[in-house]
Amino acid sequence: MQIQVFADKHIGGGAPLIEKAQDDIAAVLDRFSDQLTRVEAHITDVNGHKGGSEDKRCSLEARPKGQPPVATNFKAPTAEEAYIGAAESMAHLLDSRFGKLHHTKGGESIRYLHAD
Repeated sequence: MQIQVFADKHIGGGAPLIEKAQDDIAAVLDRFSDQLTRVEAHITDVNGHKGGSEDKRCSLEARPKGQPPVATNFKAPTAEEAYIGAAESMAHLLDSRFGKLHHTKGGESIRYLHAD
């Protein structure tokens, strides 16, 4: 799973912020690493230099293997809270998506037996 992080000029933090964001997003989405090809995070300051509460936004797009991309957005007071919130939202979305694909019920997978 490749993780790319982009931050606009108003975010600040430079390379250390991008590296930390990559590490934190990877930690949250680690259990899906075999099922995802790429994750892109775009961190922006909605109000630019004006400031304000919850003006940092992270748009996160994940590309599951053999499926269309999925996306989440999260707003928070800080860039770190925004990208972690977006990653946690993505984890919930992927749990739902992959859970439906595996037909889970009650925590156990339903298996179909075939007579040979």
